[in-house]
Amino acid sequence: MTVTVEEIKTLVQPNAVHKRVYTDQAIFDLEIERIFNKTWIFVAHESQLRNAGDFVRARIGTQDFIVTRGENGETNVIQNRCTHRGATVCHEPHGNTKRFVCGYHQWMFDLGGTLRGLPHRQSYPDTFVPESEQYALKKAPRVAEYRGFIFASLSATGPDLETFLGPMLVAIDNLVDRSPVGKIELVQTAFRLEYKGNWKMHHENANDTIHPGVVHNSSVQTARQHGPENSSFDFGQTREMLQANGFSKKEWEGIEQVAVPGGHSYMDGIYRNGLLARKEIDPVRDAYEEVMIKAYGHERARSILDLDRFNNLIYPNININAQYHQLRIVHPVAPDRTLVISHCFKLIGAPDEIFHRAVRFLTNLGSPASMIYGDDAAIFERCNVGIRNSGENTWIDMQRGLGLERPLPDGSTISAATEAPIRAQFHAWLDYMTAGDQS
Repeated sequence: MTVTVEEIKTLVQPNAVHKRVYTDQAIFDLEIERIFNKTWIFVAHESQLRNAGDFVRARIGTQDFIVTRGENGETNVIQNRCTHRGATVCHEPHGNTKRFVCGYHQWMFDLGGTLRGLPHRQSYPDTFVPESEQYALKKAPRVAEYRGFIFASLSATGPDLETFLGPMLVAIDNLVDRSPVGKIELVQTAFRLEYKGNWKMHHENANDTIHPGVVHNSSVQTARQHGPENSSFDFGQTREMLQANGFSKKEWEGIEQVAVPGGHSYMDGIYRNGLLARKEIDPVRDAYEEVMIKAYGHERARSILDLDRFNNLIYPNININAQYHQLRIVHPVAPDRTLVISHCFKLIGAPDEIFHRAVRFLTNLGSPASMIYGDDAAIFERCNVGIRNSGENTWIDMQRGLGLERPLPDGSTISAATEAPIRAQFHAWLDYMTAGDQS
């Protein structure tokens, strides 16, 4: 089914979107082609590729890729699909190797994707040249790195990475700078979860400040019933994270949200008390701040540690929580299936207890046992079912806070208790989906 540019333009209004943007297979296919295959997509972190031969598997849209560190230190992003019969070449999530060998007919590729060997060479015609580009694993046309974050684009043209990231560079800078030596390490162990809903639902939910007190009420009440005493297990961190969603409507109205050009967004931090917020007595935090002040000086250390932003969404596929050292990657699978991979970082040079808090944060927020994630996944599924069964009710509302946004110098807008980030996402979505001379 072909969808025209004019048809796409009718799906987004200033205050509503058509349900087809969440349910239509043809729309989903175009999103993969025009958004995920054209923008910059996060594929790996440099700490995963320290040595020649290191590799990690990644996804760009619905395609499987391998990110490798070449013999000369170069970074390669190559498609994980044999050029012989199309079989997946690499099945391990990460590792170290000198070559990739297809398990079907033993075609062997080097770290840059060039075909270097195959069995029974004499049975191929003289015109067959294994080392030719024709038989190499497809490479991403553009690969770029910013402070250790490696991105790839399947489009040979478009803005450079830093221009694409724009104001969101601050989120990456702040995460890296929270290490006293300016180095972070992505923990290989991650949670991989799927929900039954469209990929855009995750992003719309990320900076929505009205839903937490409703959707997460059960976990808030559970935390409140637990009592004030802290356990030696996590010193109250789990309870604090659950209770953080229990703000009153007035409190949520005080949390500002920023909608950034290109579909990016972020909001003010939500942890105001307890272990994850500064308090007078916290030996772990005090020791960490002492190391930071020694490394950066008091003024610079304070500016790094005092930046309190939550859910830094870099459209279309990652979410960074810098002060808690978290990374969430969102992959579209189908119109009603989305894969979410949650990682945490270790700050090199920081006390080990700071890393333990990051691991606990990851477990509380991103594990299969997470009450918070479970609430969100259930709501996404309910939205998916409701939208698909909506009959003639074809429009999805997004008008909360419309017209109340205040402009910022970098082209962003700031407001509170608003759906401005959702509207910004669909503004970017429409730009991507109608760009160029597609018809």
